[in-house]
Amino acid sequence: MNKKNIQRQGKPGVLSILGRLLKFMFKYYKVQLVVVAICITLNSMAAISSSIFLKVIISDVIEPGIAGGWESVKGTLYKIISLMAGVYVVGLICSFVYNRLMAYVTQGFLYHMRRDMFEKMQSLPIRYFDTHTHGDVMSCYTNDTDAIRQMISQSLPQAYASLVAMITLIVTMLSMSIWLTLVVFVGVVAMLMVTKTIGGKSAKHFIKQQMSIGKSEGFVEEMMNGQKVIKVFCHEEQSKRDFDAINDQLFKDAEKANSYGNILMPMLGNIGYALYVVVAIIGGVFVLYNVPNLSLTGLSKAGVEMGVIISFLNMSRQFAFNIGQVSSQVNAVVMATAGAGRIFELLDQVSETDEGYVTLVNAKEDSDGNLSESEERTGIWAWKHPHKADGSVTYQRLTGDIELNEVDFGYVENKIVLHDVTIHADKGQQIAFVGATGAGKTTITNLINRFYDIADGKIRYDGININKIKKGDLRRSLGIVLQDTNLFTGTIMDNIRYGRLDASDEECIAAAKLANAHDFITRLPSGYSTMLTGDGANLSQGQKQLLSIARAAVADAPVMILDEATSSIDTRTEALVQQGMDRLMEGRTVFIIAHRLSTVQNSDVIIVLDHGRIIEKGSHDELIAQRGQYYQLYTGAFELE
Repeated sequence: MNKKNIQRQGKPGVLSILGRLLKFMFKYYKVQLVVVAICITLNSMAAISSSIFLKVIISDVIEPGIAGGWESVKGTLYKIISLMAGVYVVGLICSFVYNRLMAYVTQGFLYHMRRDMFEKMQSLPIRYFDTHTHGDVMSCYTNDTDAIRQMISQSLPQAYASLVAMITLIVTMLSMSIWLTLVVFVGVVAMLMVTKTIGGKSAKHFIKQQMSIGKSEGFVEEMMNGQKVIKVFCHEEQSKRDFDAINDQLFKDAEKANSYGNILMPMLGNIGYALYVVVAIIGGVFVLYNVPNLSLTGLSKAGVEMGVIISFLNMSRQFAFNIGQVSSQVNAVVMATAGAGRIFELLDQVSETDEGYVTLVNAKEDSDGNLSESEERTGIWAWKHPHKADGSVTYQRLTGDIELNEVDFGYVENKIVLHDVTIHADKGQQIAFVGATGAGKTTITNLINRFYDIADGKIRYDGININKIKKGDLRRSLGIVLQDTNLFTGTIMDNIRYGRLDASDEECIAAAKLANAHDFITRLPSGYSTMLTGDGANLSQGQKQLLSIARAAVADAPVMILDEATSSIDTRTEALVQQGMDRLMEGRTVFIIAHRLSTVQNSDVIIVLDHGRIIEKGSHDELIAQRGQYYQLYTGAFELE
């Protein structure tokens, strides 16, 4: 397995990412994009037609009118004006249509991308969130998607319109004068060289800017979550210095990126003005000396017409403008592809695999003691075990018997943190883990619910290898109460029902009573309808923990994991929480992680861990009699770090 659990085959380039973005767009909006392309093409051609009309007016109206009188050219003038009006109306309609369609396509594209990101995020293993800051992930939803929005709604349509315009201009110029077209090409080459030199440097720094923004947001998010700790330890000044260092780097990257980006357009503009002057001078020389004109239609000894010169001046300016338009969008495209690269990196993460086929079902028991699946909740849980060999299905009662046999585990390869861990929790037993921070207590529970997979050994649940059990069903059989409570925006009733979404209000209230949460809930202004926001910021830590216990109670899982559930609350509240947990633990297999030894004395088995190894195992009385490390912890001769 890759150390970072990421599929990578080299860093994708701008063109590769851009191609993937376009493929993603065409997946959902193929028809709309084809219509947009047609409308942009017609609109661009309509804009270029002004140069052609200018040449026709001079050659077919103004010059004949001066020579033979204006009455003779009135009809021609009216036809040209009517044609021009028709062309511009078509261009206006096309512009309106493609702008409306692009607004729809852009927002729809972002809708699908955000949806795909969130769906992917829900399928990722815990390992991913342990190795990526929340702010950096959030930056994908904000800055990166906004950069993509700007590119899709503005940069790509403008770049395509400019490309169509330049192709049309080249064909038109060649049809009028190859000599003057070559003059324009010299200026174009100069503009392209400047764009490549300055645009390349700008693009490099815009990519760095996008990465710095993600790092900055990750730091700010971390500081916001830790404000109380920062203030308690008077760490404000150091936090400011740390932020200044990150902010300075962002400033440097953004300053360099925008410096190059800002000088590009003025330089291209000046080259365009110089090109305009050169075309005027050379065109004047051609007219003055009656130089034969060469075009796609052949060589004309009559020389270059004045209408061609005027038209070329206009087209040279349009050509320079379109090159400038394309160049000005390079930075936006680079920023968008940098953001898209980060988004695709998220989307390309390897989802949590689930090779299990044993499922958890409600079961009913007949008079002979045989189990079968039930559509209603019966209070009996069973493992539904399909057998591939003969196609039969057997049902095994869920008892909560869990065994770890010679388990080794490491968060990264070649660095084992759990060594030869063997534990057997029989049905209804309470197993307590004791040890210093980092000893491996929480890691063991993370392996039981398969947040991580073991490196070696076996874990069996009711005699079934947990690798054979579907992860969703495995976790549905495990209730967890963590030290850090997580509440969600919604009512108190909604947060309790989070444990089992089909639970009735009566079941949620019963769970709250079991957890000793009912009394404080009923004292709130809106009772169970009280809205919680900001992870339950309007509740005390103890109240949040009681709700967490109620949530686990309504899930009614046969196995419970209690991870430091009382470590961050006061002694009085701890008594309430402990009463709730005692009720919750009745009749269940329970794994308890605690620093306070008073909470684990009544456990059936107490396991003492040190640096990922089991060094002592037994009941409270047995461990006291051994006079080992647990005895030293209990008597105060040794303290947990």
